[in-house]
Amino acid sequence: MKFIPDGLARIAAKQALVVKKNSPSLLFGAGVAGSLVSTVLACRATLKLEDALEETNSLLGKAHLARETKPEFYSEKDEKQDIAVIYIRGAVEVGKLYAPAMLVGAASIACLTKSQHILKERNLALASAYTAVDEAFKAYRARVVEKYGVEEDRVLRYESEDVVVIDDKTGKEVVCLKANLDGGSSMYAKYFDETSTSWQRESEYNYAFLTHQQNWFNDILRVRRFVFLNEVYKALGLMQTTAGQAVGWFMDGEGDSYIDFGLYRSDETANDFINGRENSILLDFNVDGPIYHLLDQMSKKENK
Repeated sequence: MKFIPDGLARIAAKQALVVKKNSPSLLFGAGVAGSLVSTVLACRATLKLEDALEETNSLLGKAHLARETKPEFYSEKDEKQDIAVIYIRGAVEVGKLYAPAMLVGAASIACLTKSQHILKERNLALASAYTAVDEAFKAYRARVVEKYGVEEDRVLRYESEDVVVIDDKTGKEVVCLKANLDGGSSMYAKYFDETSTSWQRESEYNYAFLTHQQNWFNDILRVRRFVFLNEVYKALGLMQTTAGQAVGWFMDGEGDSYIDFGLYRSDETANDFINGRENSILLDFNVDGPIYHLLDQMSKKENK
C-alpha cells in the first residue's frame, strides 16, 4: 500500500539531492553562523559570571566565619568539606552558564570539519575519475595511431583542412585532408587578454610578464617536483577551472618535465605577440595530465 504519492516522492527525492549536492556550502555556512552564535552566547554568559562568582565567594566567606566564631561546633574538617562542595557547585553553575556556548561551538566545529571532509572526498573522487578518463583517452589514441597512423590521429584530434599537394607517383595535384596543428589548441588553452587581471596594453610588458612567470614556475617545478595548472592560472590572472585542480606538471614523470606556456610556437599570432605587434596571445600549456596519483607515489617513496 502506498502512503506517499509519486509526485511528492519525486519532489522529496529532488530536494534531498539538492541538499546533498550543496551540503559542503550548507555545512560551512552553518559552521560560520554557529561560531557567531557561540560567541554571542559566551558574551552573555560572561555578563552573568560575576553574580555566580559573587555567590560562591559569599558562601566561602560564611564558611571561614563559622570556623572562626564557632570552632567547637565547626571543625577544620567540616570547613574543608564545605569548601570543596562550594567550589564544585560554583564550577557547575559556571558550566551551566557556558554550556550553550560550548555546545553550539562544538557543533560549529563539527559542521566545518564535515564540510572540509566532504570537499576532500569529492576532490579525490574527481581526481581519480579524471585520471581514469585521461588514461582511457591515451589508450584510445594509441590504438588509433597503431591502426591508422600518426597523421590520421592528428586529423581526428585537431582541426583539419583540405590541402593541395603533388602526388609523388603521378605528379598531379591532389586534395587531401591535413591536420591544422596551429589551430588545434588543447582543452587547457586560455587567452591572455583584457579578461586577465594581469594583462596590460603594452605588448612588451605582457611578453616579459609571461616569460618571467614561465621561468618562475619551472623553478618551482624543479624544487617542489610538481605544479598544478590552477596555480599557473591564478598567477596569470586567469579563471581557475575544475580540471586545473587535478592536472599539472610532475618532475621526472611521463611528461616533458618542464613547463611551457606555448609562447614560441610557429603560428603567426604567436610571432606577432613576441615581436610586439599583438598584446594578447592564446596560451596552450603542455600539462602532463592528472598528477594526484603521482603525488601519492612520491609520498610513499619519501616515507620509505
